[in-house]
Amino acid sequence: MSALAVPGLEAAFEVEARLGPLEDHGTTRAGHRRVVPVVGGRVTGLFEADILPGGADWQLVRPDGAIEVDARYSARTADGGHVYIRTFGVRSGRPEILEALLRGDAVEPSEYYFRLCVRLETSVPTLAVLEQCVFVASAVREADRVRYTAYRIT
Repeated sequence: MSALAVPGLEAAFEVEARLGPLEDHGTTRAGHRRVVPVVGGRVTGLFEADILPGGADWQLVRPDGAIEVDARYSARTADGGHVYIRTFGVRSGRPEILEALLRGDAVEPSEYYFRLCVRLETSVPTLAVLEQCVFVASAVREADRVRYTAYRIT
């Protein structure tokens, strides 16, 4: 039997998602729920597209302070095609660092952990290969945006 391939990472695309004001929904049966609207942005790299307003990040703040990320939004290419983007992952760090991020303070990305899995969906034939790949990302939270580089797992 042949040895299994060892996965690698290949930079695929970059995302800058602009965010609206955080909506704190308080403690629900699932936990402390927050919703952060996605109001625009840009994707560059393997494909180029504008992020459309109307998506959001449905966050769950865990008892340990870590934030479970569940973001869903759409992007439109220059020729009118759509790409549905879903990210899920975790942002964690020391309590004072997470509080600084919540206030919108500038924090060095090395001070906290923010990693995502990225799934793409599209009906555009020339972008269909995006649906056949697995992507992971390293992200940065800024006052009014999230930026990340997505890597295709080879």
